[in-house]
Amino acid sequence: MTKPTAKNAAARPVPLARPANLAPAQGGIGRIPIVDIQPVVNCGQYPAKAVVGESFTVTATVFREGHDALGANVVARGPGRQTLGWIPMTLQEPGLGIWTAEIRPNAEGAWTFQVEAWSDPVATWRHAAELKIPAGVDVDLMLVEGTYVLEAAARNLPRGKAEERQVIRDAIKALKDKSRPAEVRLAAATTPEIHHVLDQFPLRELVTGSEQYSLWVDRDRALYGSWYEFFPRSEGAYYDEDQGRWVSGTFKDAAERLPAIANMGFDVVYIPPVHPIGTTNRKGRNNSTEAGHDDPGTPWGIGSEDGGHDAVHPDLGTIADFDAFVTRANELGMEIALDIALQASPDHPWAKAHPEWFTTRADGTIAYAENPPKKYQDIYPLNFDNDPAGIYSEILRVIYHWIEHGVRIFRVDNPHTKPVEFWEWLLAKVRRTDPDVLFLSEAFTKPPMMHTLAKVGFHQSYTYFTWRNTKPEIEEYLTELVNDTSHFLRPNFFTNTQDILTAYLQYGGPAAFKIRAALAATTSPTYGVYSGFELYEHVAVRPGSEEYLDSEKYQYRPRDWAAYEPGGAKEGQSLAPYLTKLNEIRRRHPALQRLRNLRFHYIPDDSMLVFSKREQLPDGRDDTVLVVLNLDPHGTRESTVSLNMPDLGMDWHDQFVVVDELTGDTWRWGQHNYVRLDPGYEPAHILTVRRGSA
Repeated sequence: MTKPTAKNAAARPVPLARPANLAPAQGGIGRIPIVDIQPVVNCGQYPAKAVVGESFTVTATVFREGHDALGANVVARGPGRQTLGWIPMTLQEPGLGIWTAEIRPNAEGAWTFQVEAWSDPVATWRHAAELKIPAGVDVDLMLVEGTYVLEAAARNLPRGKAEERQVIRDAIKALKDKSRPAEVRLAAATTPEIHHVLDQFPLRELVTGSEQYSLWVDRDRALYGSWYEFFPRSEGAYYDEDQGRWVSGTFKDAAERLPAIANMGFDVVYIPPVHPIGTTNRKGRNNSTEAGHDDPGTPWGIGSEDGGHDAVHPDLGTIADFDAFVTRANELGMEIALDIALQASPDHPWAKAHPEWFTTRADGTIAYAENPPKKYQDIYPLNFDNDPAGIYSEILRVIYHWIEHGVRIFRVDNPHTKPVEFWEWLLAKVRRTDPDVLFLSEAFTKPPMMHTLAKVGFHQSYTYFTWRNTKPEIEEYLTELVNDTSHFLRPNFFTNTQDILTAYLQYGGPAAFKIRAALAATTSPTYGVYSGFELYEHVAVRPGSEEYLDSEKYQYRPRDWAAYEPGGAKEGQSLAPYLTKLNEIRRRHPALQRLRNLRFHYIPDDSMLVFSKREQLPDGRDDTVLVVLNLDPHGTRESTVSLNMPDLGMDWHDQFVVVDELTGDTWRWGQHNYVRLDPGYEPAHILTVRRGSA
């Protein structure tokens, strides 16, 4: 065969047809293979999750036959005509063909994302020319082919890009200038200016699109927030000596507590069920099966002659009082999260009007709830299989009732004891009409159930954080939450709950409370505390139990908040100022409001933990927070931190300044740094990273 020459090559130009997007046939691979797209939930059955402005990483494996260069990009489309445009992907691992791109959805609602792969004739030519021309191989041919691909690139530019078009024309002119040496002509056609233009407007051939995958974008509160739980009935409750009985606090009393919660920097106030409580089999103090004449019962024993799930307990006030309570929280910049517990006391109106909604035992009685060896004689669980249509409809009505009364967040009690298909149906219904309403799943159960509840629509999930106390446990679990499940499960790290008082808090002293608060507040975008945490309440009902002594679930528990304020008898004995500082730090640092940016660093001491969070701000600056934590509440620890400098956006030899947000201390750090943390003084460094000098 005759070897091509510059002359006969010019006579038969390289074809540069640009076909329409080559979507693969159903189940096919496509002209340019695109595989292993992530994140995809259940093969695309459910949407991945993000919030407005959150960085969302799309990964795909892209490759092709032969050695021609290729490129990839992501196209993200939102509600209406919202789009993020053409987002280029970066080849992260050339040997494996793994490409990634970061997208930041800028509107709430349903989005799709799609990966496109394409042949890059300019890069293919440039690679060949940079090898052949210096070697004197096919020199003229390479220069001619360069003019063809650049002419095609110029035609590819959108209208109005006169400056970019001129850059390419200048390069073409240089390639054709035979008065210059070939190396000079090539250099003029491969300048940084040319690269910049073609990075923005690449010449794409054989464009192949993947399937479209769904992404649901929520408001920011779905990912970030500080929660505070308290029982309204305990605020203002008192013992009436004349009547010889306890008197409940009211919504009006509870509203007086809201400013103090807001001043600590909390965003969400979570309250247990506020409905009437049954009297049949009512539980007494410390879960006794016999209630005293003034024992209020557990708020989860819902329903009496005063109403059910759509009513408020008359001791708390009226529905108008509830509305005023919600309004007051909103005025203070907080939202109310209401507990939804889908169960009934034997006195609930449902038990009388719809006994078919429950399970009937062989002796004709309705079955009460059990979690052997625990028994809950005051609660009837619903049987969703007896009358699904009736139960589904009634619960949806209840949810909308509370939405109409200003509730935009629901904490759902034990969702894992109800059919998952019910939650999929309910959450989809509410999302269609009220997409800003959020649901927190309180499901302490097996991972498959927790994960599936999150996939079908729960916006947040309780986690195993409460029981992860050692360094290996924490690193392993957080790595899972950040890398494996963050595209569908958003964690809410409660330090304690009305049900959970861990041994770590029972025996760790005040330092343990500081450690757990700092850990929760800096690792998870959303965390929470249950009232009394700031007072170091730590006494269990018995050794080996995680239940509080004199649990607030079964009795009134008013706290003397004034005693801990300046001038009070217990001034300085509250953790409230520390929680306030943590919440202030969280609000100042966008990096702490995200989950996927968590990175661990090395420290040899098994009782010390080091991690960082780094977020790029809209103005191009980095917000970087570095945390060093002593996990041992009983002893001082000292060691040397070894930082992974690239995770901080730095070179290995860089030095920088850190400012401790808790103490105000300042140090100059590098890759290796000595630390010493005394839990009796301060068990944590929460460090702002500043590049340059102090």
